[in-house]
Amino acid sequence: MPSEYAHHFGINNIPYGIASSSKHPPSVVTRLQDSVLFLDPLARTGLLSGHFGGEVLETFGKPTLNSLAALPKDDLKVLRSALQGILKNLDKIQDCVEPIENVRLHLPVEVGDFTDFSCSPDHMLNAGEAITGLRNIPPSFRPWGQYRKDGNVVWAPTEQLDYELEMACIIGKPSEFGTRVKVEDAADHVFGIVILNDWSARDIQGLEMPPLGPMNSKSFCTSVSPWVITPEALAPFRSTDNVPAREESPNGVMTHFSGPGREGYSVDLTASVVSPKDKDSKTVLCRSNLNAMYWTFEDLIAHQTCNGAFLRTGDILATGTVTGKEKKTSHGCLLELTVAGKQSYGLNNGETRTYLEDGDSVVLDGISGEGVGFGDCTGTVLPAQKD
Repeated sequence: MPSEYAHHFGINNIPYGIASSSKHPPSVVTRLQDSVLFLDPLARTGLLSGHFGGEVLETFGKPTLNSLAALPKDDLKVLRSALQGILKNLDKIQDCVEPIENVRLHLPVEVGDFTDFSCSPDHMLNAGEAITGLRNIPPSFRPWGQYRKDGNVVWAPTEQLDYELEMACIIGKPSEFGTRVKVEDAADHVFGIVILNDWSARDIQGLEMPPLGPMNSKSFCTSVSPWVITPEALAPFRSTDNVPAREESPNGVMTHFSGPGREGYSVDLTASVVSPKDKDSKTVLCRSNLNAMYWTFEDLIAHQTCNGAFLRTGDILATGTVTGKEKKTSHGCLLELTVAGKQSYGLNNGETRTYLEDGDSVVLDGISGEGVGFGDCTGTVLPAQKD
């Protein structure tokens, strides 16, 4: 019986990840439905020898995707095409293939820097209203912890643990220090896209935000989905229709965001919570789409480098919470859904929550179309460590 996300990984996807099994050490893999193909032993069969030199093939045995991600785009396009042909006949490469249930997936890249932007105006408006009671966009500043409780500042485990439904691009081609990346050139630096959960401790964040912004409330954990989906796989789902209209310079955005043909991706996203008391039932709390974002991944790269800061292979640039315009069904985090803990939400088994409890699992998933999805990004809440 196919796994829950087998239909996300058709022949038009060809994602990349890092996996290991009893037969294979951690190395580069791709996936077709529920079959995981290890590229290092595939290279030793000679089936790829006519396509590349050794500098490409040697990236397959690495324990991260960084070396593969840094390859020229032309090499990555040839590899994608070659793998599509090979995967049409798995019987010839059985020694290189493992079923998904027999492999362990690992963090796909060695992350250099992580920047979390705020691309959703709806999230900013909803979060601002939940916290301050005013529906306007607040200033953007860039677990155990300190927070206010009953009029006092306490040091204790968070009582307001939250998730944030986000997406992120992973940088492949680096940029030079002191050089701006133009928005029209930014796509050359994107290796692929993942789902990201920016876990947040809202009570700790509430103390940290004025005047400097979150620190311990965000730094304790960030999760990414294990499969990196390439721009080539997502190309059929990219268009100018997926980018909201916005004001242009000089009265709107700054000039380094100006560029021809702004395009974005359509990715249907869901966020669900699973109670430890009913592990077979997912309660869907949010349905949103990446096309609600005001800023594109190219915008993020242009802004990240506008002051001369440089990109490194493996850097992650995230969208911030992906909230849509449907007030009751598209809140990308619990802060919005519960209006900062003032309202509760129900699970399928009758339990109620305001924030996450120990043992809860958060499942984020996304799909663009037939055979092209992201799988899931799942994390489970463990009890706080002893003081």
